[in-house]
Amino acid sequence: MALDQATAGFLAQAAEAGGKPLTELTPDELRTMNDGFIELYGPGPDMASVENVAVPTADGQSINVRVLTPEGDPRGVIVYYHGGGWMVGTADQFDTLGRQIAAGTGCTVLLPEYRLAPEYPYPTAANDAWDALTWAAGRFAGQPLIVSGDSSGGNLAAVVAQRAVRENGPEISLQALVYPVTDSDTDTECYRAPENQLMLDGKAMVWFWETYTPDPATRANWDVSPLQGEAAGLPPAVILLAQYDVLRAEGEAYAAKLAAAGVPVTTQQFDGQMHGFFQFVNILPGSAAGVEYLSTAVTDHLNGK
Repeated sequence: MALDQATAGFLAQAAEAGGKPLTELTPDELRTMNDGFIELYGPGPDMASVENVAVPTADGQSINVRVLTPEGDPRGVIVYYHGGGWMVGTADQFDTLGRQIAAGTGCTVLLPEYRLAPEYPYPTAANDAWDALTWAAGRFAGQPLIVSGDSSGGNLAAVVAQRAVRENGPEISLQALVYPVTDSDTDTECYRAPENQLMLDGKAMVWFWETYTPDPATRANWDVSPLQGEAAGLPPAVILLAQYDVLRAEGEAYAAKLAAAGVPVTTQQFDGQMHGFFQFVNILPGSAAGVEYLSTAVTDHLNGK
Protein backbone atom coordinates (compact mmCIF):
# COMPACT_ATOMS: atom_id res chain seq x y z
CA MET A 1 0.00 0.00 0.00
CA ALA A 2 1.28 3.46 -0.85
CA LEU A 3 1.91 6.09 1.81
CA ASP A 4 -1.49 7.51 2.69
CA GLN A 5 -2.49 10.86 1.21
CA ALA A 6 -2.68 12.71 4.51
CA THR A 7 0.87 11.70 5.39
CA ALA A 8 2.17 12.51 1.93
CA GLY A 9 0.56 15.95 2.14
CA PHE A 10 1.96 16.54 5.62
CA LEU A 11 5.47 15.69 4.43
CA ALA A 12 5.08 17.88 1.35
CA GLN A 13 4.08 20.85 3.50
CA ALA A 14 7.07 20.26 5.76
CA ALA A 15 9.38 20.14 2.75
CA GLU A 16 7.96 23.39 1.37
CA ALA A 17 8.53 25.08 4.72
CA GLY A 18 12.21 24.24 4.46
CA GLY A 19 14.33 23.74 7.53
CA LYS A 20 17.36 21.67 8.31
CA PRO A 21 17.43 17.86 8.47
CA LEU A 22 17.05 16.43 11.98
CA THR A 23 20.71 15.52 12.19
CA GLU A 24 21.74 19.13 11.58
CA LEU A 25 19.65 20.48 14.46
CA THR A 26 20.92 21.03 17.97
CA PRO A 27 18.97 19.26 20.73
CA ASP A 28 17.43 22.60 21.74
CA GLU A 29 16.37 23.31 18.14
CA LEU A 30 14.84 19.86 17.87
CA ARG A 31 12.95 20.37 21.14
CA THR A 32 11.66 23.75 19.99
CA MET A 33 10.48 22.21 16.73
CA ASN A 34 8.53 19.56 18.64
CA ASP A 35 6.96 22.23 20.86
CA GLY A 36 5.58 23.75 17.67
CA PHE A 37 3.26 20.77 17.19
CA ILE A 38 1.46 21.30 20.52
CA GLU A 39 -0.93 23.90 19.11
CA LEU A 40 -1.68 21.68 16.10
CA TYR A 41 -2.59 18.75 18.35
CA GLY A 42 -5.22 20.86 20.08
CA PRO A 43 -6.79 20.02 23.42
CA GLY A 44 -7.57 16.48 24.40
CA PRO A 45 -10.64 15.14 26.20
CA ASP A 46 -11.48 16.61 29.58
CA MET A 47 -10.10 14.70 32.53
CA ALA A 48 -11.44 14.32 36.06
CA SER A 49 -8.06 15.58 37.24
CA VAL A 50 -4.61 16.49 35.93
CA GLU A 51 -1.69 16.42 38.35
CA ASN A 52 2.03 16.98 37.96
CA VAL A 53 4.02 15.03 40.54
CA ALA A 54 7.72 15.28 41.34
CA VAL A 55 8.79 11.64 41.53
CA PRO A 56 12.13 10.90 43.21
CA THR A 57 14.81 9.04 41.27
CA ALA A 58 17.41 6.60 42.52
CA ASP A 59 20.21 9.14 42.08
CA GLY A 60 18.62 11.64 44.43
CA GLN A 61 16.99 13.84 41.82
CA SER A 62 13.37 13.93 40.67
CA ILE A 63 11.38 13.88 37.44
CA ASN A 64 7.94 15.21 36.65
CA VAL A 65 5.18 12.69 36.03
CA ARG A 66 1.88 13.99 34.69
CA VAL A 67 -1.11 12.02 35.96
CA LEU A 68 -4.18 12.11 33.72
CA THR A 69 -7.23 10.67 35.47
CA PRO A 70 -10.34 10.12 33.31
CA GLU A 71 -13.92 10.50 34.43
CA GLY A 72 -15.41 7.57 36.33
CA ASP A 73 -13.58 4.84 38.22
CA PRO A 74 -10.26 4.13 36.46
CA ARG A 75 -9.90 0.52 35.34
CA GLY A 76 -6.12 0.48 35.52
CA VAL A 77 -2.96 2.53 35.17
CA ILE A 78 -0.96 3.03 31.99
CA VAL A 79 2.58 4.32 32.33
CA TYR A 80 3.16 5.85 28.89
CA TYR A 81 6.75 6.64 27.90
CA HIS A 82 6.95 9.21 25.12
CA GLY A 83 9.09 8.83 22.03
CA GLY A 84 11.67 11.24 20.66
CA GLY A 85 14.93 9.36 20.23
CA TRP A 86 15.67 9.67 23.97
CA MET A 87 16.44 13.32 23.12
CA VAL A 88 13.12 15.16 23.00
CA GLY A 89 9.64 14.95 24.44
CA THR A 90 7.67 16.53 27.27
CA ALA A 91 4.38 15.93 29.02
CA ASP A 92 2.95 18.97 27.21
CA GLN A 93 3.85 17.50 23.82
CA PHE A 94 2.12 14.21 24.64
CA ASP A 95 -0.72 15.57 26.76
CA THR A 96 -3.39 15.35 24.03
CA LEU A 97 -2.35 11.81 23.13
CA GLY A 98 -2.31 10.81 26.79
CA ARG A 99 -5.79 12.22 27.31
CA GLN A 100 -7.10 10.34 24.27
CA ILE A 101 -5.65 7.08 25.60
CA ALA A 102 -7.09 7.74 29.06
CA ALA A 103 -10.54 8.45 27.62
CA GLY A 104 -10.36 5.48 25.25
CA THR A 105 -9.29 2.95 27.87
CA GLY A 106 -10.82 4.30 31.05
CA CYS A 107 -7.37 4.06 32.62
CA THR A 108 -5.30 6.64 34.43
CA VAL A 109 -2.40 7.60 32.15
CA LEU A 110 0.99 8.65 33.50
CA LEU A 111 3.42 10.65 31.34
CA PRO A 112 6.92 10.49 32.87
CA GLU A 113 9.34 13.22 31.79
CA TYR A 114 12.44 11.04 31.92
CA ARG A 115 15.72 12.90 31.54
CA LEU A 116 17.03 13.31 28.02
CA ALA A 117 20.26 12.86 26.10
CA PRO A 118 22.79 14.29 25.40
CA GLU A 119 22.66 15.95 28.82
CA TYR A 120 21.70 12.61 30.36
CA PRO A 121 22.89 9.65 28.26
CA TYR A 122 22.21 5.97 29.00
CA PRO A 123 21.36 4.65 31.53
CA THR A 124 19.51 7.69 32.90
CA ALA A 125 16.35 7.34 30.77
CA ALA A 126 16.09 3.61 31.50
CA ASN A 127 16.57 4.21 35.23
CA ASP A 128 14.06 7.08 35.30
CA ALA A 129 11.55 4.89 33.48
CA TRP A 130 11.96 2.24 36.16
CA ASP A 131 11.63 4.76 38.99
CA ALA A 132 8.40 6.07 37.44
CA LEU A 133 7.06 2.52 37.19
CA THR A 134 7.85 1.58 40.78
CA TRP A 135 6.34 4.84 42.00
CA ALA A 136 3.18 4.14 40.01
CA ALA A 137 2.97 0.62 41.41
CA GLY A 138 3.04 2.04 44.93
CA ARG A 139 0.63 4.89 44.45
CA PHE A 140 -1.89 2.85 42.45
CA ALA A 141 -1.48 -0.45 44.28
CA GLY A 142 -4.17 -2.99 43.46
CA GLN A 143 -4.92 -1.61 39.99
CA PRO A 144 -3.76 -3.39 36.80
CA LEU A 145 -0.46 -1.86 35.71
CA ILE A 146 0.23 -1.44 32.00
CA VAL A 147 3.36 -0.09 30.33
CA SER A 148 3.24 1.56 26.93
CA GLY A 149 5.17 3.95 24.72
CA ASP A 150 6.12 4.85 21.18
CA SER A 151 9.53 4.54 19.48
CA SER A 152 12.21 5.22 22.12
CA GLY A 153 9.37 5.25 24.64
CA GLY A 154 8.38 1.81 23.40
CA ASN A 155 11.99 0.84 24.03
CA LEU A 156 11.72 2.02 27.64
CA ALA A 157 8.40 0.22 28.12
CA ALA A 158 9.96 -3.04 26.90
CA VAL A 159 13.00 -2.45 29.11
CA VAL A 160 11.00 -1.93 32.32
CA ALA A 161 8.87 -4.99 31.50
CA GLN A 162 12.05 -7.08 31.34
CA ARG A 163 13.50 -5.48 34.45
CA ALA A 164 10.33 -6.21 36.41
CA VAL A 165 10.80 -9.92 35.67
CA ARG A 166 14.54 -9.87 36.31
CA GLU A 167 14.25 -8.09 39.65
CA ASN A 168 10.90 -9.46 40.83
CA GLY A 169 9.52 -5.97 40.49
CA PRO A 170 5.96 -4.73 40.03
CA GLU A 171 3.57 -7.06 38.24
CA ILE A 172 2.86 -5.71 34.77
CA SER A 173 -0.44 -6.79 33.26
CA LEU A 174 0.26 -5.78 29.65
CA GLN A 175 2.88 -4.07 27.49
CA ALA A 176 1.53 -2.01 24.58
CA LEU A 177 4.43 -1.05 22.32
CA VAL A 178 4.11 1.37 19.40
CA TYR A 179 6.83 0.92 16.74
CA PRO A 180 9.35 0.29 19.52
CA VAL A 181 13.13 0.54 19.27
CA THR A 182 14.24 -2.96 20.21
CA ASP A 183 17.75 -3.34 18.79
CA SER A 184 20.79 -1.21 17.97
CA ASP A 185 21.52 -2.89 14.62
CA THR A 186 21.26 -0.04 12.13
CA ASP A 187 22.49 -2.11 9.18
CA THR A 188 19.21 -3.73 8.23
CA GLU A 189 17.11 -3.78 5.10
CA CYS A 190 14.51 -1.62 6.84
CA TYR A 191 17.13 0.98 7.69
CA ARG A 192 18.35 1.04 4.07
CA ALA A 193 15.02 0.87 2.21
CA PRO A 194 14.45 4.12 0.29
CA GLU A 195 10.71 4.12 0.98
CA ASN A 196 11.38 4.25 4.74
CA GLN A 197 13.47 7.43 4.63
CA LEU A 198 10.69 9.78 5.66
CA MET A 199 10.37 12.05 8.70
CA LEU A 200 12.58 9.59 10.58
CA ASP A 201 15.28 8.07 8.42
CA GLY A 202 18.16 5.71 9.06
CA LYS A 203 20.65 8.54 9.43
CA ALA A 204 18.58 10.18 12.15
CA MET A 205 18.27 6.91 14.07
CA VAL A 206 22.03 6.45 13.97
CA TRP A 207 22.35 9.97 15.39
CA PHE A 208 19.87 9.16 18.17
CA TRP A 209 21.79 6.01 19.03
CA GLU A 210 25.12 7.85 19.11
CA THR A 211 23.64 10.54 21.36
CA TYR A 212 21.88 8.21 23.81
CA THR A 213 24.65 5.59 23.91
CA PRO A 214 27.94 7.35 23.13
CA ASP A 215 29.75 4.18 24.23
CA PRO A 216 28.96 1.62 21.48
CA ALA A 217 29.80 -1.23 23.84
CA THR A 218 26.61 -0.54 25.82
CA ARG A 219 24.27 -0.99 22.86
CA ALA A 220 24.06 -4.76 23.21
CA ASN A 221 22.84 -4.46 26.82
CA TRP A 222 19.33 -5.81 27.35
CA ASP A 223 18.23 -2.48 28.86
CA VAL A 224 19.32 -0.72 25.67
CA SER A 225 18.37 -3.35 23.10
CA PRO A 226 15.55 -5.44 24.62
CA LEU A 227 15.69 -7.79 21.62
CA GLN A 228 18.95 -9.04 23.18
CA GLY A 229 17.25 -9.75 26.52
CA GLU A 230 15.27 -12.66 27.91
CA ALA A 231 11.65 -12.96 26.82
CA ALA A 232 10.51 -15.81 29.06
CA GLY A 233 7.96 -14.78 31.66
CA LEU A 234 7.25 -11.36 30.18
CA PRO A 235 3.70 -9.97 30.27
CA PRO A 236 1.42 -10.21 27.24
CA ALA A 237 2.16 -7.72 24.51
CA VAL A 238 0.37 -5.69 21.88
CA ILE A 239 2.71 -4.26 19.24
CA LEU A 240 1.73 -1.61 16.71
CA LEU A 241 3.96 -1.18 13.65
CA ALA A 242 4.10 1.25 10.73
CA GLN A 243 4.57 0.00 7.17
CA TYR A 244 7.09 2.70 6.26
CA ASP A 245 9.49 2.62 9.18
CA VAL A 246 13.20 1.95 9.60
CA LEU A 247 12.24 0.20 12.87
CA ARG A 248 9.58 -2.11 11.48
CA ALA A 249 11.77 -5.22 11.18
CA GLU A 250 13.03 -5.02 14.77
CA GLY A 251 9.47 -4.65 16.01
CA GLU A 252 8.56 -7.77 14.07
CA ALA A 253 11.61 -9.54 15.47
CA TYR A 254 10.66 -8.64 19.02
CA ALA A 255 7.13 -9.91 18.50
CA ALA A 256 8.56 -13.18 17.14
CA LYS A 257 10.90 -13.51 20.12
CA LEU A 258 8.06 -13.01 22.58
CA ALA A 259 5.89 -15.54 20.80
CA ALA A 260 8.71 -18.09 20.70
CA ALA A 261 9.05 -17.72 24.47
CA GLY A 262 5.35 -18.42 24.97
CA VAL A 263 4.34 -14.82 25.61
CA PRO A 264 0.90 -13.96 24.20
CA VAL A 265 1.51 -11.27 21.58
CA THR A 266 -0.67 -9.49 19.04
CA THR A 267 0.93 -7.49 16.25
CA GLN A 268 -0.82 -5.02 13.99
CA GLN A 269 0.88 -3.28 11.06
CA PHE A 270 -0.69 0.00 9.98
CA ASP A 271 -0.37 0.07 6.22
CA GLY A 272 0.29 3.37 4.52
CA GLN A 273 1.67 4.87 7.73
CA MET A 274 5.13 6.20 8.56
CA HIS A 275 7.11 6.10 11.77
CA GLY A 276 5.65 8.71 14.10
CA PHE A 277 2.06 8.53 12.88
CA PHE A 278 0.72 7.53 16.29
CA GLN A 279 1.73 10.74 18.06
CA PHE A 280 0.32 13.11 15.43
CA VAL A 281 -3.11 13.32 17.00
CA ASN A 282 -5.60 15.53 15.16
CA ILE A 283 -3.05 15.91 12.35
CA LEU A 284 -2.81 12.47 10.73
CA PRO A 285 -5.93 10.26 10.52
CA GLY A 286 -3.71 7.23 11.10
CA SER A 287 -3.19 8.43 14.67
CA ALA A 288 -6.90 8.10 15.46
CA ALA A 289 -6.88 4.57 14.06
CA GLY A 290 -3.81 3.69 16.11
CA VAL A 291 -5.21 5.12 19.34
CA GLU A 292 -8.49 3.30 18.77
CA TYR A 293 -6.65 0.03 18.17
CA LEU A 294 -4.52 0.41 21.30
CA SER A 295 -7.53 1.45 23.39
CA THR A 296 -9.53 -1.55 22.20
CA ALA A 297 -6.62 -3.90 22.89
CA VAL A 298 -6.22 -2.57 26.43
CA THR A 299 -9.98 -2.74 27.06
CA ASP A 300 -10.19 -6.29 25.74
CA HIS A 301 -7.26 -7.30 27.94
CA LEU A 302 -8.85 -5.81 31.04
CA ASN A 303 -12.09 -7.56 30.14
CA GLY A 304 -10.24 -10.88 29.99
CA LYS A 305 -10.68 -11.36 26.23
